[in-house]
Amino acid sequence: MPQRRLLVTSALPYVNADIHLGYMVEAIQTDIWVRFQRLTGARCVYVCADDTHGTATMIRARREGRSEEELLAEVQKAHEQDLRDFGISLDNFHSTHSDESRALCGEIWGKIRDAGLVKNERVEQLFDPEEGVFLADRFVRGTCPKCGAEDQPGDNCSKCGVAYSPADLIDPVSTLSGATPEPREADHLFIELEKLHGFLEEWSQNSGALQGEIANYLRGHFLGPPEKPEPLRDWDISRPAPYFGFEIPDAPGNYWYVWFDAPIGYMASTKQWCDREGENFDDWWRSDDCEVHHFIGKDITYFHTLFWPGMLKTAGFSLPTKVRVHGFLTVDGEKMSKSKGTFVKARAYLNHLDPAYLRYYYATKLSSRVDDFDLNREEFVTKINTDLVGKVVNLASRSAKFVQQTGLSSEYPDDGGLFEHAAAQGAEIAAAYERTDFSQAMRLIMALADRANPFVEENKPWELRKETDQTQRLQDVCTIAINLYRQIVVYLTPVLPELAEKTGKLLGEPITHWDQSQTPLTGTPVAKFKHMMTRVEPEKVQAMIEESKEDAAVAAESTASAAGASDQWNDGPEPLEAEPLAEECVFDDFMKVDLRIARVIEANQVEGADKLLQLTLSLGGGETRNVFAGIKKAYEPEKLVGRLVMYVANLAPRKMRFGMSHGMIAAAGPGGEEVFVLSPDEGAKPGQRVH
Repeated sequence: MPQRRLLVTSALPYVNADIHLGYMVEAIQTDIWVRFQRLTGARCVYVCADDTHGTATMIRARREGRSEEELLAEVQKAHEQDLRDFGISLDNFHSTHSDESRALCGEIWGKIRDAGLVKNERVEQLFDPEEGVFLADRFVRGTCPKCGAEDQPGDNCSKCGVAYSPADLIDPVSTLSGATPEPREADHLFIELEKLHGFLEEWSQNSGALQGEIANYLRGHFLGPPEKPEPLRDWDISRPAPYFGFEIPDAPGNYWYVWFDAPIGYMASTKQWCDREGENFDDWWRSDDCEVHHFIGKDITYFHTLFWPGMLKTAGFSLPTKVRVHGFLTVDGEKMSKSKGTFVKARAYLNHLDPAYLRYYYATKLSSRVDDFDLNREEFVTKINTDLVGKVVNLASRSAKFVQQTGLSSEYPDDGGLFEHAAAQGAEIAAAYERTDFSQAMRLIMALADRANPFVEENKPWELRKETDQTQRLQDVCTIAINLYRQIVVYLTPVLPELAEKTGKLLGEPITHWDQSQTPLTGTPVAKFKHMMTRVEPEKVQAMIEESKEDAAVAAESTASAAGASDQWNDGPEPLEAEPLAEECVFDDFMKVDLRIARVIEANQVEGADKLLQLTLSLGGGETRNVFAGIKKAYEPEKLVGRLVMYVANLAPRKMRFGMSHGMIAAAGPGGEEVFVLSPDEGAKPGQRVH
């Protein structure tokens, strides 16, 4: 029987975001499935890449005073390290900003052009009048035109999943300046997706590539019922300059939209791997003998199940065998929150906790459905300590040390059918892994641990070792316990590769194949037992949360000399009596203050500062100012972006250890979390003087 060949991908992490625990749901889910396939003998290649293009990358690089390429290199290095430290077994991690990607984009685009699917239209596009740029999808937020959900991005709704153009949003706002975008005309290229309706109908509904709920979602939201199909909308595939990406060869001044080249990044990463390993690219992307499996979050379903298969079909590449969609992660029952410390970056987790804990916890939650699931901190601690430490590792820790001198028995003793029963469960556990029903696989495996532990409790090897005439019985009991432990670890290897490695070293035989669960070890030496896994300490979980928490802000500017002039605030209790007024000033003193309207266009945490936010203010006409404001206890940075504030423009700059603060913003309040930035009505314009 020929070896099964699989090409597997995770969705591309965006270059302007750190890897976080939400993305790790997908990375861990993919890695578990990949490791399972390799353990069963399949040849499984796992590739990914950074999603790099778009206006956001261009603007960030400019603000940081470096080239886009320098930014991409730094972020890619960090992303790869985070994934590596979580045990993600990628064969290749590349970038969409690569020679391979550019060439493949051109090839696919040429085939789409030749198929007559491209048309040119002059359309209205949103334009930021303050920044003087057309707005990419990422820089527009508003109300979803289909379901009415508020504060949605400019390309697709995170609530109902519908895709749209930014101009379709209700009450759109530019996230660059907070201004209301103006519709202006620009030339755009479109792919006429409706011409592929018949193919997409057949592939999405009948190929078996999609979960049932995803197929139903596509029919209900886009394809329509068979008897009365809904026409698919044309796909806007270009963006005018300035834009960081690949210029379209036959449309100078226009660039491929990021969602055109992003999935091509899967292919580009494969191409880089092929060139390095001496493989034939067509064996992986133009072969009926190779399966292609995509793992994605449900927020990008539309792009992977309509646009992407349409592109592949037209260009003559292999279609996805499976698109495996997972749900969203919540933490303690709520959407991840920076202010509450539950928006946890991968690195913050790794600073405090073993990645094996999260791999196992996610495995207990992930099924083959598209359900959301919750990371409950209390359950997380209990599940790891009870299942992994209390049930699994305990089997080895209570038996291995007693056969360190003798090794395992030369023949496998009678265990009352325990090993045979667990071996018979292997097929059902494997089937659960195959269909990505990891939660079911974990339940079946823990049921085996629940059968094995009473055997150890009843036979008490720690008591047998005290009796000189029970040496053989002690060896036999420990041989059974260790084999039941090893069998369970084989089944857990896709989830806990480090535990499998340690177990292999303990017993002198690496765990490399699923079938090792079917035959017990006998007559082999046992190395000195070392701790396989430690218990989760709740204090470390809390330390992770504290590190992730946005230091909510501090004292009101009304209680300090100037907002942002210093990060040394008095955090003592609020006064019980009214504070005395400051020294009297005359009208002419007050008239010296140049109070202007400004708009917050960027707000960030200040590394190393307990009380400050760094704000970039727009005064209109392209003029910006940098200000440090001591308002972290009261405001989350992202909620300040786009807001109008009153700004003391002629306050002498103050040099701080974090940089220069040019002026201050006005605020009032008693202090602590009750500090209120003064905001004028939206009718005001940045740069106007306040009289």
